[in-house]
Amino acid sequence: MNAQLKKGLLEFCVLAVLKKGDSYGYQMIKDMSHCIEISESTLYPILKRLEQNNYVETYSQEHNSRLRKYYRMTKNGREHIAQFLAEWDQVMAIYDFISGGQGNE
Repeated sequence: MNAQLKKGLLEFCVLAVLKKGDSYGYQMIKDMSHCIEISESTLYPILKRLEQNNYVETYSQEHNSRLRKYYRMTKNGREHIAQFLAEWDQVMAIYDFISGGQGNE
């Protein structure tokens, strides 16, 4: 898959995981592994960017005597993923055009 396309989709995959509830890095990687491969070195810059854009927020919680950083989707994050889903028809029209589907006639 094209790196730029994958990068954009990964952002929404992370938000989709957080839409189900708060989570931490390792768990998010496991939750996404069935549909897309992602490493920690890819995930954490995405999470940092999402946090800078106010799509996610963080908090720490103790787990097995260690602090674990959790991520939570914000209202802006929910709106961002909703906007992506609302635009999906346009993405599919582009896909049809590129693949030679009905939109290409």
